Amino acid sequence: MSGVWVFKKDGFRLMEGKACSLNKKVLIHLASGEAVSSYSSLEQLLCNLGWERYYGRDPQLYQFHKHSSTDLISLPKDFSKFTSIYMYDIVIKNPNVFHVRDV
Repeated sequence: MSGVWVFKKDGFRLMEGKACSLNKKVLIHLASGEAVSSYSSLEQLLCNLGWERYYGRDPQLYQFHKHSSTDLISLPKDFSKFTSIYMYDIVIKNPNVFHVRDV
């Protein structure tokens, strides 16, 4: 069962289909104003910020780390599973560089 639960005074219901697409998010690189549309473009942006690919034990993840911190960014290998949770993780670890917006 996928969709968005909408809560109102008189109850709640599951919204499916087009209603769910209203809540889709996109990661924006603030300096260029461009939306991140692939891992290759994201990797280039992160590398320019000092992040490096980390080749860990989990082949299902793309991971990035910085030598200057203990932070680790872990992303699902499948870009279609790159959801707002991962986007906000990137925003928190790179303040004033990225922003998450509704589509």
